[in-house]
Amino acid sequence: MRGSPLGQVAALLLAAAALVSGCGGGGGRAGRVVAAATPATPAPPTTQTHVFGKATWPHPAALQEVELGRYATSPLCARCHSASPQATAMRDGAGEAIGAHDLWQATMMANASRDPLWRAEVSVEVQATPAARAAIEAKCMSCHTPMASVHARSLSQPLRLALLGQDTPEAQLALDGVSCTHCHQIEADPANVAATFNGNERLTANKDLLGPHDQPQGTPMFLRTGYLPRKGDHVRSSAQCASCHTLYTTTLAPDGTPTGGTHPEQTAYLEWQNSVFDETRPLPAAEARSCQACHMPSQDRGAPLATKIARDNGGQDYPNLSDRAPVGRHLFVGGNTLVLSILRDNAADLRPAAPAAAFDAVIAATREQLRTRTATVSIAPAVRSGDALTLAVRVENLTGHKLPTGHPTRRLWLRLRVLDAQGRVVFASGEHDAAGRLVDATGRPLPGEAAGGPTYPHRDRVTAPDEVQVWEAVMRDRSGAPTWLLMRAEGYWKDDRLLPRGWDPSHPAAADTAPAGVAGDVDFGPGGDTVRYEVVAPLASGPYEVEATVLYQPLSARFAAELFRYATPEVEAFRAYYEAADRTPESVARAVTSAP
Repeated sequence: MRGSPLGQVAALLLAAAALVSGCGGGGGRAGRVVAAATPATPAPPTTQTHVFGKATWPHPAALQEVELGRYATSPLCARCHSASPQATAMRDGAGEAIGAHDLWQATMMANASRDPLWRAEVSVEVQATPAARAAIEAKCMSCHTPMASVHARSLSQPLRLALLGQDTPEAQLALDGVSCTHCHQIEADPANVAATFNGNERLTANKDLLGPHDQPQGTPMFLRTGYLPRKGDHVRSSAQCASCHTLYTTTLAPDGTPTGGTHPEQTAYLEWQNSVFDETRPLPAAEARSCQACHMPSQDRGAPLATKIARDNGGQDYPNLSDRAPVGRHLFVGGNTLVLSILRDNAADLRPAAPAAAFDAVIAATREQLRTRTATVSIAPAVRSGDALTLAVRVENLTGHKLPTGHPTRRLWLRLRVLDAQGRVVFASGEHDAAGRLVDATGRPLPGEAAGGPTYPHRDRVTAPDEVQVWEAVMRDRSGAPTWLLMRAEGYWKDDRLLPRGWDPSHPAAADTAPAGVAGDVDFGPGGDTVRYEVVAPLASGPYEVEATVLYQPLSARFAAELFRYATPEVEAFRAYYEAADRTPESVARAVTSAP
């Protein structure tokens, strides 16, 4: 296979294309399930199960081609929007396959409802607040199963997590995650983007599918699928992402009673608005760019990616189609290598539609983004006073939102090592074990890694190995105490995630994106943070090498420990996957210097 992360799937796509293009034969609409948009009779869970201890975990069904109401599942789109060995369409300048379906199928978006961590977290929230089960499940599924959610609302039906264990047309919509016919039916609402928050996006009136290109050739799509493509410039704007990436939850008491509070569970869109990346500002900065510019890259070796975006469902090029530019690679590349690897390695249980090689490519692209476009770290010249060294380490946020952003399972921390002239470590902070837990100088996990343990305060100054600067969001409950239950959260006990460049406390979006727990740290501000280390390093043992590394976890060891306090089938299943996974933190940035 080719060496680049995006090219690793090329050979696989060519080998599989005959199977994809064969779905439905020469162009008719036969061969797929078309379900009536009427209330469905609930189906029993699938009989295929996996047993973890005493808990039974139902397999999700394999993905099928289904049409139901305004939606169709992604196999319908794959007929024409995946690469074929007989076609030149959907290839970059090097000939590598970049079909929208081919790249999307192994993303977190495609597998949003198969994500076993998400399922475990929902089950914990339900167990902690059982009286609110229906509301919790419907809220969480509105963004992880948007097609099933919209369909259920259109029929005034409840939406329950049990749907994911069934084999029905409704379940197929849910199991297709954040899929093609949902995102491309989102209509622009530029005057009232806030109304779309919390999964309340506005959809097209006539099942039109929206894209960024002029004069789409709509007849073939309409004849084969019933969908009509039309131009919608907004699909390349950050507002397209705002509905599910700006989410507030209602604070609930243990008996399910609302407390009157709310919690900003994730505010990536608002963080972007309050940054130099916001391209909608009257005077946007030179580095302004949309969410899609980073998460759906459209460059091809420095030039806009140009290619035909469809081929016929027999595998051949349409003779009358011309190249389109730019074309966004549907990678939706983020930072969650852990769940992607779990989906890949447990395909027999979780049954993702994507093959292992497609997951490998998305994981590789994710690591490339983490290491090259996420953060930088630098070490100022050391200051010596006798046998003591003072080291100032600066971490800069390169992203257009907080780092890390999104759901507060994620954390970033700084590992600092000081080695003497013989290569011996004389000081280390931020070391970890094979399970991804932060450890002290003896290799024992820090107390903050255990469920119920202390939380890590924000640190401007580190003087001991058991002191670590961890950038993270820790929720707080109504009383002000730290909590790991989303339904108890009413703000943040600590939120020292790195702010994006240009963040302004006077901006309208600042109220829900302001940091917490950083009072007194004058070096923490828009764009980054500086941490000072005071290290005993005898002059006679120098010179010293100083190494600073920024490390990242999509699921912190502490959050996992809190999750595992609960006993549900979903938690037990996820724990088995998690403990078998490679939990090595991802390296984001590294700097090395010498000290006297």
